[in-house]
Amino acid sequence: MDVRFDDRVAIVTGAGAGLGRQHALLLASRGAKVVVNDPGGAVDGTGGANAVADAVVAEIRKAGGEAVASYASVAEEALAQSIIDTAVKAWGRLDILVCNAGVLRDKAFNNMTMEDYEFVNRVHHFGTVYCVKAAWPIMRKQSYGRIVVTTSGSGTVGNFGQANYGAAKMAVNGLINVLRHEGAKYNIRCNAISPSALTRMTESLLPPDIGPWMKPELVSPAVAWLCSEECDQNGEILAATAGGFARVQYFVTEGVQFDPAEPVSIEMVRDSLGRIRDLSTAKPYTGLMGNVVEKLREMGRIK
Repeated sequence: MDVRFDDRVAIVTGAGAGLGRQHALLLASRGAKVVVNDPGGAVDGTGGANAVADAVVAEIRKAGGEAVASYASVAEEALAQSIIDTAVKAWGRLDILVCNAGVLRDKAFNNMTMEDYEFVNRVHHFGTVYCVKAAWPIMRKQSYGRIVVTTSGSGTVGNFGQANYGAAKMAVNGLINVLRHEGAKYNIRCNAISPSALTRMTESLLPPDIGPWMKPELVSPAVAWLCSEECDQNGEILAATAGGFARVQYFVTEGVQFDPAEPVSIEMVRDSLGRIRDLSTAKPYTGLMGNVVEKLREMGRIK
């Protein structure tokens, strides 16, 4: 059975080009009513042009789908609220929110201005938060919602010159880690996509032999899956690039456990680094306390 989005209303931010455009087109082709949001600015967030979002709306309508445009920036709370209001005004509900809007202002941290650091975080981090915050009460009330945020390997493993971008992309992971708990009983699923694709934001960064294979449309099936009613994943990160898909998971080693009733020295840590860093013992890191409770219980320090 095909995955469909009939009678579902979706918002895709940054949907005027690249990844966002492909997400919007795919959702619309499967029956979703789509708000195509994009202020039409340059890669660094300057300028704007309504025609960018309008072109995608026209493309969806020409194919028989339903779509409306939003030209608001996600970087301001009131404007982000207006994006959500656009969906409710047009169709009376909101089921899917894909936070894809992004900008780049790359520079080595030593040379990066705080203005560029803050602006990139306003778009990627706070732009995501503003949109999710506005959508959250609607999804809670209807006991249904699918939220997909966009993270990046630039945060997970790092990339030179992207301290602002990498920090913002890790921040949205922290957001869904919490919201997966708070939204679960309302049937709201919050997941992240970690994409790599050839877009105007990456065309100068990718090797010429790899870039052509990294088509944006090869990422969108994973995003659409996370938006689907069938999806029961929650708080997960899916990496997607060049037709490849994988789960990104944090791990913690078995490490060492010293008796908390006794002093612990710097030298004890130094001399145990082999065990502390031994990835052969690693397990998925899924709880705030790790395995410390189990270890303290084994030592007889707690019941």
